[in-house]
Amino acid sequence: MLQTILIFLIIFSILVIIHEFGHFYFAKKAGILVREFAIGMGPKVFSTRKNGTTYTVRLLPLGGYVRMAGYGDDETELRAGMLVKILVDENEMITNIDLSDKDQLEGIPMELVAYDLDEAMYLEGNIAGRTGLVRYYVDREALITEADGTQVQVAPLDVQFQSAPLGERMMTNFAGPMNNFILGVIIFTILAFVQGGVSVNDSVLGEIEQGGPAQAAGLSKGDEILAIEGEKVGSWSELITIIQQNPEKNLTFTVQSEDQESSEDMTVTPRKVVSEEGVEYGQIGVYQAFDSSLKGKLMAGFIQTWTIITSIFGLVLSMFTRGFDINAFGGPLAIYAATEEVASYGFMSIISFLGYLSVNLGTVNLFPIPALDGGKLILNLIEGIRGKPLEPEKEGIITVVGVVLLLILMVLITWNDIQRFFLG
Repeated sequence: MLQTILIFLIIFSILVIIHEFGHFYFAKKAGILVREFAIGMGPKVFSTRKNGTTYTVRLLPLGGYVRMAGYGDDETELRAGMLVKILVDENEMITNIDLSDKDQLEGIPMELVAYDLDEAMYLEGNIAGRTGLVRYYVDREALITEADGTQVQVAPLDVQFQSAPLGERMMTNFAGPMNNFILGVIIFTILAFVQGGVSVNDSVLGEIEQGGPAQAAGLSKGDEILAIEGEKVGSWSELITIIQQNPEKNLTFTVQSEDQESSEDMTVTPRKVVSEEGVEYGQIGVYQAFDSSLKGKLMAGFIQTWTIITSIFGLVLSMFTRGFDINAFGGPLAIYAATEEVASYGFMSIISFLGYLSVNLGTVNLFPIPALDGGKLILNLIEGIRGKPLEPEKEGIITVVGVVLLLILMVLITWNDIQRFFLG
């Protein structure tokens, strides 16, 4: 159990950190100030600063996050009437604004009355022993010490997310899912080289079992099954599904052999096999084709990644015709249960599972739902069409609705996972 928990946390953290690094990298390239890059969640354990970004390690090993200036980054928001401490340099410019109550700075206490950290860059307020309001201007690279002691840089308007060109903001939003896809491609390509090749998902036959139904019917390695009983067959999974559903039934296979120009029909009778659970299914004694060529290995990552993406979108689109099925989704509990099973098969299975989940995470994040990256991209497209962004109030409402819908969906998925894996 401890091993499964550890593997689960490592996998989950890798996926989220890779995703967030995509946002981080392209935000930096766009000139957007990334105020914090956090590994983990919860209370801060360690922090360091470099090039305007605070890097933190937090207590709970559950992924991480990126805080971009002007991108829902309201933890450092000031309010009129609050008490702050300020540290000023020899030029009377504020270099640090302390919002904590831990006496971290030997600064000047100020009761804040007015402020502008977007353009004019000043704080104005009451200071003990001084008559009237006192105004100090804020250095563009001044720090804000937050309640938990984390120090982040102030963010003038020109380095905030909304100030970047539309194309660069879209790339920043897309970069998270893109990184997940890249990780998937890399993992599946490496696995193809380690395994010496990759299984082909086409309806092409691999090795033929001696004395099996396929050999008896005259099928050979390299034959492509075009159709069964007149129904087109487009993939290995479709081929196997039909065979398994028809034990001891005569099936007409339309076959295209490698050494023949035209196809021919063959009659194949799957033998009946009974599983340990007592389930009957058909089998004809063929193995999936295996591509060991260099091209096959190099393309394996792209093909597998694209297959996962299209299957997920296909599953979601099918719900518009077949109806919503909560069992098609899985949350953290489902991932944990799958991790436990995958871990029992060894290291290579864990790596493959990581690749699958990475592509899955990237795909789901592209769903056009507000609060997800896909929803943000839709808002970017609307801005491009309108020539101006939506009003902040409208965009805020849309985002809140998206968050509420996601929370409801996550509650339903989690409860369904509990019933399936713990109460079922």
